[in-house]
Amino acid sequence: MSHTPHQLSHDFPELADAISERKASDPHFAHLLDDYNALNDKVHLAETNVEPMDDLAQSELRKKRMALKDKLYGLLTAAA
Repeated sequence: MSHTPHQLSHDFPELADAISERKASDPHFAHLLDDYNALNDKVHLAETNVEPMDDLAQSELRKKRMALKDKLYGLLTAAA
């Protein structure tokens, strides 16, 4: 497993401009993106053992992160 943070704009480089534009113009999207980034930071800190946690807790955080990523991707691609 990679210990690299999963920044949305790195995972979807073709949508980087749309992410920036949507974040600036849509408060709901911006809030979801902030939540995603906070979860992403928690997962990264756990994976790198800066803030260790048990495997089940890490797994739950990853599931929440993936659900948010799916929702954000859906919002980005539905507008296209």
